[in-house]
Amino acid sequence: MIFVDTDLAGVLEIQIEPKADERGFFARTWCHNEFAQKGLDPHLVQCSLSYNTKKGTLRGMHFQAAPHAETKLVRCSKGAIYDVVLDLRRDSKTYCRWIGVTLTAGKRNALYVPKGCAHGFLTLADESEVSYQMSDFFHAHSARGVRWNDPAFGIIWPGKVEVISDRDASYPDFE
Repeated sequence: MIFVDTDLAGVLEIQIEPKADERGFFARTWCHNEFAQKGLDPHLVQCSLSYNTKKGTLRGMHFQAAPHAETKLVRCSKGAIYDVVLDLRRDSKTYCRWIGVTLTAGKRNALYVPKGCAHGFLTLADESEVSYQMSDFFHAHSARGVRWNDPAFGIIWPGKVEVISDRDASYPDFE
């Protein structure tokens, strides 16, 4: 695996290193030891899948509050998404900044989202599928979010939002 730093502290893009032969290729997408050696949280307890029928579907910006804050490893297994991470760690030098990375099934890249960051994405293709690995179990009482278009963050999305849940559209302004 290739670990690529982003402009947000602790957020990394993870690229595969395919070993090709006449059958195709084989590549590792996650390794406890490699993540630990890089100082990343290797503890994963839950995997989830998000299927999105239409291009322009926005999900986010979500996170879980302490004591159930979670690290996420996000990968697009079908289609393409524009994946956004927003730093909400008050002690971070990149507090309230965001980055966006295009994740595609063809590139097979992933994004490592540390605890304390909000996460969301916009689908760039119909029938996009997103796979999540998380370091904590889902706890509804700890589920939080910030609005995808809150002017406090100025997130620039690469396309029109066509589908969004009422919950994601109605988070209050960030304070």
